[in-house]
Amino acid sequence: MADKKKDYSFWTKYKRFAGTEIMLYVIMVLGIILGIVIFSYL
Repeated sequence: MADKKKDYSFWTKYKRFAGTEIMLYVIMVLGIILGIVIFSYL
């Protein structure tokens, strides 16, 4: 029971960090794609 509670709290804590990390990765990928598109037209 104690182990399950630890995992649950870990996942609830990690969910927030994972969400922000995913957002950062999405922004990074979009930035790279936009950069490629802009430089290919220049």
